[in-house]
Amino acid sequence: MKHILSIIVNNKPGVMSHVSGLFTRRSFNIDSVAVGVTDKPEYSTMTIVLNGDDRSLLQFESQLLKLPDVIEAKKLTYHDSVVKELILARVKAEASKRSELLGIVEVFGGRINEITEDSMLIELSGDQRQVNGLIKMLEPFGILEIARTGQIALALKGEG
Repeated sequence: MKHILSIIVNNKPGVMSHVSGLFTRRSFNIDSVAVGVTDKPEYSTMTIVLNGDDRSLLQFESQLLKLPDVIEAKKLTYHDSVVKELILARVKAEASKRSELLGIVEVFGGRINEITEDSMLIELSGDQRQVNGLIKMLEPFGILEIARTGQIALALKGEG
């Protein structure tokens, strides 16, 4: 089962290594990691997507909280969270294919960052399904280069 962990840590060198080391020791495979500084520069948020059963994840969360630089760790659910990732893709773009490419990018809500004689640099922020869908649509044109971030997530605030 796929899980999302949101972990608040001290923003110090080596913290990511300590946290990821715990995953390795517990034999969890990490699908995605994204780390960024919060609104308070002394803290960072690590968003980790991983596979594992619920019982193991619960044990793992308690182990995480024992690390000295971990402030908070919480499991987020996909249906109660906003989950996004970013993709940059450079695609072959002959003049005769540009309008078709522009239409695809528009449908997915992406944007064009650069157009050269023979390529386009496309950006999309979306959920995993959107990103995978765009990649599938771009493949026939010829993807020259691709960069994809890990997923980031925030829990939705419920009413009340």
